[in-house]
Amino acid sequence: MEQGTGCRLLLLLLLLWGAGCRPSCAGQLSDYTTVIQVTNGGPWGDWAWPDMCPDGYFTNGFSLKVEPSQGVPGDDTALNGVRLHCTRGNAELNTHVVESQSGRWGAWSEPLWCPGGTFLVAFSLRVEKSMTLGDNTAANNVRFRCSDGTELEGPGHSWGVFGDWSDSCPKGVCGLQTKVERPRGLRDDTALNDLRLFCCRN
Repeated sequence: MEQGTGCRLLLLLLLLWGAGCRPSCAGQLSDYTTVIQVTNGGPWGDWAWPDMCPDGYFTNGFSLKVEPSQGVPGDDTALNGVRLHCTRGNAELNTHVVESQSGRWGAWSEPLWCPGGTFLVAFSLRVEKSMTLGDNTAANNVRFRCSDGTELEGPGHSWGVFGDWSDSCPKGVCGLQTKVERPRGLRDDTALNDLRLFCCRN
């Protein structure tokens, strides 16, 4: 193994360990080679466990958990969760869903799919900047890019702006990890703040 590759895998192992990784996920390091992320994620919460597609599967669809607008003076959390739909062959018969941690509010949308046999390779996150006064929401929506260049935008909210696209996975995305703020009682909640994706090795 080249020295750079070994260092990268060691760094990833430490990253997952520090994120409260489930006991089984350290063994899944061999399932991906690269982590892709964006630079505009929200500042609150903690990184949860990674969740990976089974061997031989790749992601070609996603769905979002979104809380509807709560109006005034409600507490909006907007985007609460992301699910990736891993497929092998016939997507209707061989689909596996990976999720990581999600917030408690909202409902799951219907999946959006890449066309044909294409797959997810990159993402962009819509985030509202933190406010000293006001209702913070952090991440509000996600766009994904498919391997044929198609862009899919989730049914999230329009608060904030989309940041730059992440790097692309040459062989597709095969897992995710979320950064989620836990419920804060009567204080301002933001739920999902940030997202990382893992690139497939094979």
